[in-house]
Amino acid sequence: MQAALIDTRRYVATPEGIELELALAGPVVRALAWSVDFFIRFGAALGVWLVVQLLGMAGIGVMLLAWFALEWFYPVYFEVTRGGATPGKRVFGLTVVQDDGTPVTWQSSTIRNLLRTVDFLPLLYGFGLASMLLSGEFKRLGDIAARTVVAYRRDLQHLSTVPAAKPLAPPLPLTLDEQRALIDFAERQVLMTEDRSHELAEIAGPALLGEHHTHPQARLLQYANFLVGRK
Repeated sequence: MQAALIDTRRYVATPEGIELELALAGPVVRALAWSVDFFIRFGAALGVWLVVQLLGMAGIGVMLLAWFALEWFYPVYFEVTRGGATPGKRVFGLTVVQDDGTPVTWQSSTIRNLLRTVDFLPLLYGFGLASMLLSGEFKRLGDIAARTVVAYRRDLQHLSTVPAAKPLAPPLPLTLDEQRALIDFAERQVLMTEDRSHELAEIAGPALLGEHHTHPQARLLQYANFLVGRK
């Protein structure tokens, strides 16, 4: 009983029938990751201000736009395009994933980050901290609405059955179904013949593979490694 109270692991059954074991991140490590991201954003904003302050009132407008972009688009961009991790989360080995263990989507990331405004209330993420402590899965209000969790990346890397390859970010955003299909293909590629694997890989088309890519299986395998959070 005592072990169950302190164990942060959660077991998730994927649509493919695979059981994933996620080690959920608590409020302390998430606060540390947030602090790193805050100082990165602050440093970027300070750099912008040093450049635009000579523009007078126009510079103030540019500064406000820059801070707005850093505050709202910075976390969404990194969570969706960089394996679920902002630079701060990456420092502490964290990643944002959907409740079912699949990569976070644009919609989910946007929702969880917009609701940071509510989580911040009444002061210093008071509502968010209370929600994390009461949820049993360390979910702040944004995570509950977006159906996401924050977990340790090393567990996802260890459990993935995708063959190892150099990770490469896809050249365009993928829907959740497309991400699942790509990961499924990479996991099952070793069970296919070379010709069949090549045939299926070419379905991805030139948008993902490029016009004259001669090894589509290898390229898709790199994308799959990126999607499961490998470095």
